[in-house]
Amino acid sequence: MKKRILLLAGGQSGEHEVSLMSARSVLAALPRDQFDVTPVAISKQGRWLPPTDTRQALESGAAGTGGDLVLHRVASAEGYDAVFPLLHGPMGEDGTVQGLLTLAGIPFVGSGVLGSAVSMDKVMTKQVLASAGIPQVEWRLAVRREWQSDADSVRRRATELGFPLFVKPANLGSSVGISKVQGAQELDAALDLAFSLDRRVILEAMTAHKPRELEVGVLGNDSPIASPVGELRFASEFYDYETKYTEGRASVHIPAPIPEEVAGRVRELALSAFKALDCAGLARVDFFYLEESGELLLNEVNTMPGFTQTSMYPKLFEAAGLGYSELVTRLVELALEER
Repeated sequence: MKKRILLLAGGQSGEHEVSLMSARSVLAALPRDQFDVTPVAISKQGRWLPPTDTRQALESGAAGTGGDLVLHRVASAEGYDAVFPLLHGPMGEDGTVQGLLTLAGIPFVGSGVLGSAVSMDKVMTKQVLASAGIPQVEWRLAVRREWQSDADSVRRRATELGFPLFVKPANLGSSVGISKVQGAQELDAALDLAFSLDRRVILEAMTAHKPRELEVGVLGNDSPIASPVGELRFASEFYDYETKYTEGRASVHIPAPIPEEVAGRVRELALSAFKALDCAGLARVDFFYLEESGELLLNEVNTMPGFTQTSMYPKLFEAAGLGYSELVTRLVELALEER
């Protein structure tokens, strides 16, 4: 008997359009002889759209207004065998949707409430990874209230790290609100921008002039496996939103041209991070590689990475011999196993 799958896409984050593109690819790839798939688009206002509006959203790449309240649609999803919440960023990848599905008793692809929430929040991610002994970039935390009442203490914290440095909202994805700060004269504007988007902000030291950026995929539940390592190359100052989503701004190299012992260490650290954060199903783990010293520093763990045919995560597993259709099928199987 076919498994009934509810595919969620769109959502309220800045990666709304990327999610819809990913959903089109997944919808086409799930084998029709095994799965009966119903896509549901979520508008930027948080409404869950009916089938006709969902089809229009998938075709146009943007969800309109209208639709049902969240709880109504989750309750109506009871007849599905599993949900594929192909949502990126806040209100989708951060444990919110995962909590609703858990309450509804419906299996779903990806990490649960804890793994999703902790991995989405940069502060919590860094604290958990530090406790697990996983190397990271040096960083400091600042909060909005402190910036408003004692800005000099935040400025001193930045000076301790040294310039240049990065200023990042703690709980946003897709490089939104991130600034590279070259000197003290640029710091206040970067902090104002970050605090306009989040009440907590990360100050992050620069690791080197331009470290190499490595990425690895993880697949599984309690016994996960790691993909070959890929390298991301780009000409911009850092991997910002424009570089990430403008065709031709970045190139991908799989496998990464690095020594095998370095690749092995990347995979080992990725699996350790996956387990420490209580992830499940899938994740893409990103690293900085300081070639001169050989140092590896974990940068980010993404529990629902982009999933188009050309996205990094599926390409990493394609290099391991697992095709796109087989990969998405395996993810649904992992959701049902976890349940």
